[in-house]
Amino acid sequence: MINRFAWLPSRPVSTTLALLSCAGLLWTSAAQASEAAATVTPPASDSPGAEAAAASDARAPGGESPLSRTRSSVRTSVEWLASGVDSWFGDIPFSEGGKVTDGEVGLSLYKREDDAASLGLRFKARFRLPNLASYQYLFVGNDDRREIVSDQPDTFTRQQQLLRGDNRDNAFFAGIGATLRDNLDVRLGFRGGLKPYAQVRYRHIWALSPKNRVEFRETLFYSVADQIGSTTALTYEHALAPGLTARWLNAITATARSKDAGWSSSAGVFKSFEGQRLLSIEALLNGVIGQPVVVQDYGLQMKWSQPVHQDFVIGEVIVGHFWPRTDPTLPRNRAWAVGTGVRLKF
Repeated sequence: MINRFAWLPSRPVSTTLALLSCAGLLWTSAAQASEAAATVTPPASDSPGAEAAAASDARAPGGESPLSRTRSSVRTSVEWLASGVDSWFGDIPFSEGGKVTDGEVGLSLYKREDDAASLGLRFKARFRLPNLASYQYLFVGNDDRREIVSDQPDTFTRQQQLLRGDNRDNAFFAGIGATLRDNLDVRLGFRGGLKPYAQVRYRHIWALSPKNRVEFRETLFYSVADQIGSTTALTYEHALAPGLTARWLNAITATARSKDAGWSSSAGVFKSFEGQRLLSIEALLNGVIGQPVVVQDYGLQMKWSQPVHQDFVIGEVIVGHFWPRTDPTLPRNRAWAVGTGVRLKF
């Protein structure tokens, strides 16, 4: 995430400093939340009113908490970045239709018994640029370099499965996207070191009944490293009770460069509570088709997430137990895993 925007003419340091200060303050958010709650007026909901919340913060600088100031600083820097890029393509002011949505900075720490601890820093945002109206949006972020291109479902990212990964696996990415229909969009982007990639993403949802839903998602992608590839994901959801949902998710990724295809599967229940609190319990499996051990890792994982400062800083705790095996001549190992993370929405 701390990649410099070297292709911008000025103020790259302010963006970096804002994100660095955010990372430091995220770790102390839980302790500050109880003290700040008595003096800070909660902002409006981030979805869809992130702009209104940021404006509310700016109107009351004397009552802002450190995290509210960090949020405002990050958002201001990102909006400056978006307006600077937009100005390259025309003279329409960014204020006339420009906006930043889905902005998020995340800091996480995970430790699995059979591997070293992993510290991750992630960033993403989506821009609407007035001078690029023909392209529906601009996107930027910092994430796992392999998952950026293959468009893995969030459930099967290395971070969510408590697998080894650190910032050396991450890459800055940016690009433009166009929504051709409600369920089809095209993306052209660059990741780490100006390596180009392209994606065509299709998504369709079938409401089988008031309690049952099926979602199909297909991403075709191209990169120099993988050539042509695809990620196919199929999700089935069943509403057990108000706020309680069962979900079964399957995904498979194949590329022209590899004769084997990686697959993942998840089955679990999700219980939502008031105040953006969520509890989930999942069984996870993954492997590679064509390898001697088809199921290379499986386990159980429980996650709890809730706001820890107003409604825009979300904390989470994950605990899991896994049984990995990569060599058919050896028995499966056993490994506990724990993780914690915090996300700041802006």
